[in-house]
Amino acid sequence: MSRLLVCLLALWTTTSGRAESGFQFRQSGTSGLELTENGKPVFVYIYQPVLKAGTDEKYRRSSYIHPLYAPDGTVVTGDFPKDHPHHRGLCWAWPIVRFEGQTYDMWAVQGMRQRFVQWLKRDAGKRSASVTVENGWFAGDRKIVKETVAIEAMPAADNRRELRLTLTFEAAGEPVEIQGREVKGYGGLHIRFAPRQDTVIHTDQGRLERDSDLTRHPWAQLEGTMEGKRVGVRIDVDPSNPGTPNGWCLRHYGYLGVGWPGLGSYTLRRGEPLALKYRVTVFSKGPASEVSRAGL
Repeated sequence: MSRLLVCLLALWTTTSGRAESGFQFRQSGTSGLELTENGKPVFVYIYQPVLKAGTDEKYRRSSYIHPLYAPDGTVVTGDFPKDHPHHRGLCWAWPIVRFEGQTYDMWAVQGMRQRFVQWLKRDAGKRSASVTVENGWFAGDRKIVKETVAIEAMPAADNRRELRLTLTFEAAGEPVEIQGREVKGYGGLHIRFAPRQDTVIHTDQGRLERDSDLTRHPWAQLEGTMEGKRVGVRIDVDPSNPGTPNGWCLRHYGYLGVGWPGLGSYTLRRGEPLALKYRVTVFSKGPASEVSRAGL
């Protein structure tokens, strides 16, 4: 092999390796923005409306994270599940939105939708990656709330990865009232999990044996066996958020939801942005068979 060819091969190896080093953003199909770390997927942010084949058109939606990956590459989120087709990955929405005498259900994608407006920031390096996007809450063609979503991803370490979310909401004009679902109080940040076995939910009070509504916790965690691996997600509510510790909707069928403002209500006003902050930690424990033998 000639010296020139050897040098060219060495240069290609170095530059290709450098291209996969650290975090990178890239387009995912026509609807998503994917973040990778060292060539491995971290999450996809869906910014254009999507609809699963065979699903009612009314459930077409955007502005959420799916798939979300554990550090070992396992997909932990679900989307368009048969039991709740409006559930969508890692999402933020309310089932009761009141505006000018009308009530909308953005949670179930009825009468109101989140829509992409513009990218505000995309920054990817070796130590972190961040993306900020402006969305709107739209009733028909009318924008009633400005939504800003900031996501910061930290490098995977010790089979864990941390995402830091800041969700900011402000009325675009007249006041907008948000509220959790009647009786159960769910509404706000929530995550639907992929199909799994041996689901376990933990909170600051220990292992949760039964589903619960509106019990206050600073954090909640769900783990299960997915794709033969033991993986899970923990959500911590920032102490600066209103009403902390917040109530939660916790379901062993594969759901964690921060219920704020719960059975109460909150009014969004122009010039008074509401910021909600969360830490989302995705983790993997290894093959389920090995975890089971270890008694974990």
